[in-house]
Amino acid sequence: MGREIERKFLVRSPEWKTGAAGVLYRQGYLCRQEARTVRVRIAGGQAYLTIKGQAQGVTRLEYEYPIPLAEAQELLEHLCLKPLIEKTRYCIEFRGRVWEVDEFAGENQGLVVAEVELESPDQPLELPDWVGEEVTHDPRYLNASLVEHPFSRWGQRPLPGL
Repeated sequence: MGREIERKFLVRSPEWKTGAAGVLYRQGYLCRQEARTVRVRIAGGQAYLTIKGQAQGVTRLEYEYPIPLAEAQELLEHLCLKPLIEKTRYCIEFRGRVWEVDEFAGENQGLVVAEVELESPDQPLELPDWVGEEVTHDPRYLNASLVEHPFSRWGQRPLPGL
């Protein structure tokens, strides 16, 4: 059984970007419900179909399958909810952990979020200096939520620390 254990944080300074190389992502949702989401994603030249269950704390079921790139492009264009999520993902190693920093574009321009996957929900975690407020339990920061409520429509309030 696939399981994702993940914590999510806002990014408070641009220090993380020094020397980081990013990969362009485009993704859309075929199904976006509280109990489940079905996502189509193109990352670089690879495409995936991902099914996620409802979060139980920082844990949820997750299943991901490679799919043909042409089919993913067609699904994104014709069947996924709009707007699509556009972002550049950077992988940064810090103290033996890989942090994924997503710098959003399009309707979510200005949002920068860092995620880290863990082996257990109670695993101790040392935070890099550039990591700010934890937003793991704030549903507004879920990619699936950013489709219905893009960051650009949240109003003019700045993110903490930016």
